[in-house]
Amino acid sequence: MDEHTKLAGETLETQLVSAARTAVGDSLRSATYFTPNAYEQIYLRTGLDNDADLAEFVEHESIGFRARTAYRGSELGEYRYTIRAFRNGFLMRVTEDNHGLFFTVDDISLRSAEEAAEAVSRVLNGG
Repeated sequence: MDEHTKLAGETLETQLVSAARTAVGDSLRSATYFTPNAYEQIYLRTGLDNDADLAEFVEHESIGFRARTAYRGSELGEYRYTIRAFRNGFLMRVTEDNHGLFFTVDDISLRSAEEAAEAVSRVLNGG
């Protein structure tokens, strides 16, 4: 992929960032689109440093693709999304088929997480 080729494409990128931002507002820090084999940061809030080791994050968040099948048949129901809590914010991961989005936020409520997961999932599913 050359430097001008977008992994997700401009339209999908815009839709994913919009879906996350609508649910979490100005709390959105960053968003990274990823597949099992590639990733691209599609949003970084102005004023934040672009120094995160995204490759390492993607390596850990790629387990989301396996989680969809690993939890199949669980009495908890279908796996939907993951939230990770950190000292300075939260990371949320939503995966569908062979692509997903993880994004970081300053703060998130369960209601906002649900809204974000539904909206991002809808975009990832093409609708």
